[in-house]
Amino acid sequence: MTVAVEKAADWASIPFTTGPADRARAEAAIADAYARAGLAAPERVVWLPSPVHGAVAAALLAGHALDAEPLAGFVGPVREALGDADPGPSVRDAVRTRPWEAARTAACADLGPQEWPRLWARTGGPLWDPVTALVTRIRQAIGGLGGDDEALLRAATLDAVLGQHDAPWLAAFDALGMLDGPLAGLAETARHTGWWWPYERLAVVTERPVELHRDEQGRLHRGDGPALAHEGGFALHAWRGMPVPPDFIASLTDLTADRILREENAELRRVMLEVFGYDRYLAETGAEPVHRDETGVLWRIDLPGDEPVVMVEVVNSTPEPDGSFRTYYLRVPPHTRTAREGVAWTFGVDEASYRPEVQT
Repeated sequence: MTVAVEKAADWASIPFTTGPADRARAEAAIADAYARAGLAAPERVVWLPSPVHGAVAAALLAGHALDAEPLAGFVGPVREALGDADPGPSVRDAVRTRPWEAARTAACADLGPQEWPRLWARTGGPLWDPVTALVTRIRQAIGGLGGDDEALLRAATLDAVLGQHDAPWLAAFDALGMLDGPLAGLAETARHTGWWWPYERLAVVTERPVELHRDEQGRLHRGDGPALAHEGGFALHAWRGMPVPPDFIASLTDLTADRILREENAELRRVMLEVFGYDRYLAETGAEPVHRDETGVLWRIDLPGDEPVVMVEVVNSTPEPDGSFRTYYLRVPPHTRTAREGVAWTFGVDEASYRPEVQT
């Protein structure tokens, strides 16, 4: 198991790899994936800059006009790249869905109901949440560009093979030694490119991002530019995983407590609070603590149209190099009633169980 898990660890960075695809190796891998599905290689491979370009291509190939204004900058280049392509029907089921389902069924049957979850927890599981969150965010952004065509554009994203973002499952299959058969072409493609759409005579393939920035929890995050960016104009701006307008963070240089209170968008207000600083906000608004004990101080910020922000203030018992002691504000659930309960929650235990012998 140890060797297999170490082998699967090679997939940990693949979903977040940036930079140009290795087009020659990707196209060879796509041809291999077709061959393993019993299909002739696509007659033509069309490369596009981003997933939104790929989704637009899929929608256009399905006969949709895509008149939404936000898509204007994507539709023209995609039409030019496709030319008079006659793609034939989608072959995603043959190339990806059926071999995928067969491998998953075989893996579950071979390991059984107890060992399969254990293997997953040590291979694909740790990747699942951050990759799924990223894929969901990309799909939402693509759909949001579609206006009245949002549903069909999102549907187009569901027809994609996810390339590098298929890494969680491929990590598990790799640990089981299952990437030498029907999944070999799909696995090799995932190592070298982003999302792609397989048709009988055409493959639409998209590049990986040129930039990707995440916080320590794996969420999209950047304060001075896009958190994810592709060539061709597709970009996502985010703060701690929260979608924000492109110029939002830059507009916060003169942020005040009053402006935070006047912000009507609850999600943006949370971002503003984090940028401004909870301790500073508490001081400038004259907030009063709601509970205090030997573990810390519990604070509550009531916000219009949103759940309250509840934090526990704690002092690190380990001194800094200069002899001072750093104060931290830890976000806790809104229903927290005491400082001890809040501190206990940060350790994953209930208040009654939190009895530390030594604090560090």
